[in-house]
Amino acid sequence: MAPVIARLVSESKPYLVPGKLLIKELWFEVPLDHANPAGKQLTLFARSAIRYEKPIVEPSSAEAAAASQQRPYLLFLQGGPGVGTPAPQNSPLSHHMLDRGYELLMLDQRGTGFSSPVSAATLALAAGSSPRAQAAYLRHFRADALVRDSEAVRRLLTRDYPPEKRRWSIFGQSFGGMTSLTYLSFAPEGLREVFVTGGLAALDKGPDDVYAATYRRCLARNRAYYRKFPGDVAVVKWLAGKIRELGGEKGVPLPAGGLLTVPRLMTLGLNLGMDGGIDVVHNYIIRMKADLDQFGVFTRYTLNAIEQEGIWDTCPIYSLLHEPCWCYGPGVAGNWAAERVGKTLEEYRWLHDDWAGPESLGDAPLYFSGEMIYPFLFDVCPELAQMKETAQILAEFDQWEPLYDLKQLAKNEVPVYAASYDDMYVDSDLARVTASRIQGIKVFETNVLFHNALRSKPEDVFRELLNLRDNTID
Repeated sequence: MAPVIARLVSESKPYLVPGKLLIKELWFEVPLDHANPAGKQLTLFARSAIRYEKPIVEPSSAEAAAASQQRPYLLFLQGGPGVGTPAPQNSPLSHHMLDRGYELLMLDQRGTGFSSPVSAATLALAAGSSPRAQAAYLRHFRADALVRDSEAVRRLLTRDYPPEKRRWSIFGQSFGGMTSLTYLSFAPEGLREVFVTGGLAALDKGPDDVYAATYRRCLARNRAYYRKFPGDVAVVKWLAGKIRELGGEKGVPLPAGGLLTVPRLMTLGLNLGMDGGIDVVHNYIIRMKADLDQFGVFTRYTLNAIEQEGIWDTCPIYSLLHEPCWCYGPGVAGNWAAERVGKTLEEYRWLHDDWAGPESLGDAPLYFSGEMIYPFLFDVCPELAQMKETAQILAEFDQWEPLYDLKQLAKNEVPVYAASYDDMYVDSDLARVTASRIQGIKVFETNVLFHNALRSKPEDVFRELLNLRDNTID
């Protein structure tokens, strides 16, 4: 990977937040295309955090003070794609890793958070109004570019460090774990150690194979949902019929300009792979039924909650580049794999344009989807609708840069510690194959934690990961 060094634009004075964290805000510039360092630049934003400690003995010199601040960095790679990082005080990493001597860096990935965020308006400003130009711009927002950004920032931040402190640790959750595997493939020289949670993605399986596996997981979670709430079998189908009745061919208008259709209702199933997600979906069903029972229409509160539930409009990279995350190299295109694979399954007849409606299901339930991106989202979500042609071009593109180097992973020397779950989003069978292809990896595998365990059960996750690192598990 050719080295490019980021430019530090500004750095704030440290400030203290509850939890005794000392935080700095940093702004960087990096090239849109790292192969063209002099070309268009992007802005990256990050927050760093250390545990505040008032020294018992003040350093004797400025040089000693500077050296005492040179803690090894731990870079957090956020899930998504398309989602910015939380503030350090809101991250479980601050509570579980800072006391071990790290300086935590929460870097918003390009296109997310405060880092040159992508929206319909900013995309038009940055790339122009042409869908083809917008697609060409967005091709620089996958994991390979994120790794190059991270390496550029690392080299800048550690340029005055002694050699033994210049490498950093990375912690990748979900998509961030996939990005970690890209990092291990192409820039292992920058890494001291790697932590991965829920992100051992298939290395050479395209979107069709991945969705064939994750649909199976999704169906299992649907069955768990209906076992817990058997009354919802009839209620969900009744609600689907009322949506078709109230919304006609287009759907029920939503407050921010979107549309509630039966397929969009089914996307609430994205929650089913999370801890407590079954109850989240059930709560929507209760609320929608209560509205209709009492008023015959859906209230604004309910419609607003449904519209804000997904990140479709607020984090458009998630929809635009989700299937390309699984396009591991040249010759692989998404081509709306989630829709194509789903249409082969009897449980997802609602994906067909000629679906006869919920009354055609008899006693069978109406199944929710999971982490699948469908072209209909670009019709019912107002922000995405402005990028529909761009999304189609990206779906058809098949000349993606490689995401993984299998030979490098097979001879990996960087310590890797991973947590793998019985996961609706990252299939555990495929994850097991991936782990077998990374030399030296240690994996904690469990079927009692969900994909969001880093947030919902952090004590369990960090205990097991740090046991792996500290070799307390033989």
